[in-house]
Amino acid sequence: MSDVIQRAVELFGGAVRLVPGGVEVRDAARLRSAAMDRLVWQAVFAGADEREAARWLLWEIGQVSGVRPASINGLYMARGRGECTGFTVPAMNVRMMAYDTARAVFRVARTGRAGAIIVEIARSEIAYTEQRPAEYVSVMIGAALREGYALPLFIQGDHCQVNAKKYAADPDGEVGEVKKLIAEEIGAGFYNIDVDTSTLVDLSQPTLAEQQRANYERCAEITGFIREREPDGVTVSVGGEIGEVGYKNSTVEELHAFMRGYNAALSRLGDHVGISKISVQTGTSHGGVVLPDGSIADVKLDIQALAALSQAAREDYGLAGAVQHGASTLPPNAFGNFPRVETAEIHLATNFQNIVFDHPRLPADLRERVKRWLDENAQGERKAGDSEEQFYYKARKKAIGPFKRDFWSLPDDVRAAIAADLEKTFAFLFEQLNVNGTADQVHRFVQAPMQHHASLTPALATAVDDADAGE
Repeated sequence: MSDVIQRAVELFGGAVRLVPGGVEVRDAARLRSAAMDRLVWQAVFAGADEREAARWLLWEIGQVSGVRPASINGLYMARGRGECTGFTVPAMNVRMMAYDTARAVFRVARTGRAGAIIVEIARSEIAYTEQRPAEYVSVMIGAALREGYALPLFIQGDHCQVNAKKYAADPDGEVGEVKKLIAEEIGAGFYNIDVDTSTLVDLSQPTLAEQQRANYERCAEITGFIREREPDGVTVSVGGEIGEVGYKNSTVEELHAFMRGYNAALSRLGDHVGISKISVQTGTSHGGVVLPDGSIADVKLDIQALAALSQAAREDYGLAGAVQHGASTLPPNAFGNFPRVETAEIHLATNFQNIVFDHPRLPADLRERVKRWLDENAQGERKAGDSEEQFYYKARKKAIGPFKRDFWSLPDDVRAAIAADLEKTFAFLFEQLNVNGTADQVHRFVQAPMQHHASLTPALATAVDDADAGE
């Protein structure tokens, strides 16, 4: 393994050097070169030894360069105290062309000094995009380094969701699967976790407390699990959820029922820090509602309900506020409303994927191969009465993993054109959500302690000895 690590270091031509305990960066400019592209590719597509060496090196370079995975909890608690206001954090699901997409995110963030931003991936997305947490963290770090973005990196496990059907058959087993994923995410550097037990809300129960009981009890249980596993010096930002996206709109009364039950359940488990935000449903759906012609139906967002939920979350429970999911397909004129009503966070996903799939520069043969793959492998996504356009729109995300290498391997000019359109989208969103300039708040309220990944320490020691012997 020592030779593999040394070869990875040599990609930077002397700009990076192995030292006892980690690495030293001698020339930061070389991190913004094609050498970083090669290292990230190695971290994703190489064989096991080369892949692990690349991931370790990316982590260690990030640690000494200030690109450290961090928790946004400190910033969110400050918001709950009223010490920072006026912006809405975009939580961006980077599903496909992850490196190019993340580079576009960090280019815009660096230009606008936007620190209050999150990159995330959901439990379901990890499966169909074929991006395990360790790979995802490596790619996000590499993209930030490539663009010279040197702020704490908020990487989030979105929708760590309990499947209601599996839970009905085996409650502890299904919760155990969610815990297993969360442990993997925290170990990889996901220090922001959205616990989604909202699927367990039972609206048939006579009182709000009973409707929310399984939700808040399991959310508290998983919060305790997280607290027992977070690294020293890190308080993972944990989010709860009271209304499943795409279903009944949430109310302030439901928020109170959840929070009272959650706080009581968490206190019974020990002296644990609770959630920092709460996800609600106010009219959106994941991916939007697809019409027969493939267009997206207008969304009826209840912005007043969102404002009331955010206010109650802050004033009554000290949280950052409410979180809105399923926002990326909203009309452009909707986004300015979120900071106006002090929404803490919104989740954005499908539109970024759509920009790639629908881009005019995407090769026709790749587009057709994706469709043929969907015809053969994704018929389970087709509902009775779906038009071809509806089927392909809803199902095409399932092709992201199987075609990952194809999209990463597109010609440079095609990737650049797609990235340019993504960049325009991120620039618009950051402006509308008022996150430009939030680097100052991040520096003030967020701590990102130095951490070293120890998995390759024995090999590293040998590599350092070999490197020193040659000087």
